[in-house]
Amino acid sequence: MLKQFLQLKLSQKLSPQQIQLMKLIELPLQELEERLSREIEENPALQSEKDQEEDYYENEPDYDQENKNDDVEINVEDYLSDDDIPDYKLKTNNYSDDDEEKSMPFISGISFNQYLKNQLTTFSLNENDTKIAEFLVGSVDQSGYIRTDLMDIVDDLAFTMGIYTEIDSLTKILNKIHLLDPPGVGARNLQECLVLQLKRKKDSIPVNNAVNILKNHFELFVKKHYQKIIQKLNISEDQLRDAIKKIEKLNPKPGSAFSEPTKINSTIIPDFKIEIIENKLALNLNSRNAPELYVSNEYKNMLSGYQENKNISKSKKQAVTFIKQKLDSAKWFIDAINQRNQTLLITMKTIMEFQSKYFLSGDESNLKPMILKDIAEKIGMDISTISRVANSKYVDTPYGIKLIKTFFSEGITNDKGIEVSTIEIKKELQNIINGENKSKPLTDDELTKKINGKGYPIARRTVAKYREMIGAPVARLRKKL
Repeated sequence: MLKQFLQLKLSQKLSPQQIQLMKLIELPLQELEERLSREIEENPALQSEKDQEEDYYENEPDYDQENKNDDVEINVEDYLSDDDIPDYKLKTNNYSDDDEEKSMPFISGISFNQYLKNQLTTFSLNENDTKIAEFLVGSVDQSGYIRTDLMDIVDDLAFTMGIYTEIDSLTKILNKIHLLDPPGVGARNLQECLVLQLKRKKDSIPVNNAVNILKNHFELFVKKHYQKIIQKLNISEDQLRDAIKKIEKLNPKPGSAFSEPTKINSTIIPDFKIEIIENKLALNLNSRNAPELYVSNEYKNMLSGYQENKNISKSKKQAVTFIKQKLDSAKWFIDAINQRNQTLLITMKTIMEFQSKYFLSGDESNLKPMILKDIAEKIGMDISTISRVANSKYVDTPYGIKLIKTFFSEGITNDKGIEVSTIEIKKELQNIINGENKSKPLTDDELTKKINGKGYPIARRTVAKYREMIGAPVARLRKKL
């Protein structure tokens, strides 16, 4: 039976300003600089220190009148509101005095695909085959592979370029692509990529054995079934070892050597810097090239002028509304940047104090178990806010640049009753694996016994999980001859 009824319900929703603030907190430094530049361009009521200086000298304001305008709070209650705006909301300082002026070099040059296309001129191809070759080159990804099925490429050529060809003809042209540099480019999978590189090398027994292994026994090689390979190829263990050395020197991503240096954005710019000064920790917020922001004096003076004029037309009221909206937006943005900086500093300072033993010594065994809730409770903020800071920010420490979230970990109690961080256990597990006999690597059961023997009572499944987290494969795949 259906019934209609009224129900009162309380719900909490984030305002658009709160959502924007959360997004600002999440932004790493380089993206924040871009956001600041974009905001200054879009809002004429928001100015950087440089813009304010330019306006001062261009307009040559009267000194006394300028001071008068700074001291008088703009009252627009006749039109919109009577908010009192504190001075700290009218400007923000995004850098510290000791920030160094740094610039990011711009890298210019041709694209990877254009680099390949330029090499096609060395081949004698007719007009139709040249177009096909250029299409194939355009299908090469940044790793150097053509991952699109050849039949799909045949269809694409027909539909997009009106070129009709067969698989055999396409394969012949692809074989010419395989002759381009870097070696291995245009391969359709890892196996073909490695074989193409080996074929560029001078004939020798190790190279020929390596080609044979990759072409005919690739699955056995990937799974490291070395004894089976020795039996099938009828070679010695030393010959297999020499062949594997040749394979290990090959590049599984031939395109990366060309494309990686052009990735400007891959540079990590730390948001914080921690220094040790007289055996005490000092924290600075790195704001690099982020400008100091102000609310435009010109816009404030315009609004003040409208206020003094009692005969306000409809068009002037619209102008007042527009100016006030831009001023409000500028004031809010400055306030949001101030809140962002304050939130980041408070959060990082609390983390630094919590892990002070580590930051003073650099010894990872001094890292205490720490979860997001620990920091959130200390500073009275939401866990999601701490997560935004930890997941996207880096800190420059005396021991290198670290992602902040790496300082967070669960804890377990060792055999001495002391709570230790899982980071310490992972490091100990890594040391055990690094020191194992690679011809007979330790199984997860054996790793568990080793780690338990060092005073960390953890189960085998936990050892397996930690092994995967540190990037160590199973024992069989760690085996070396």
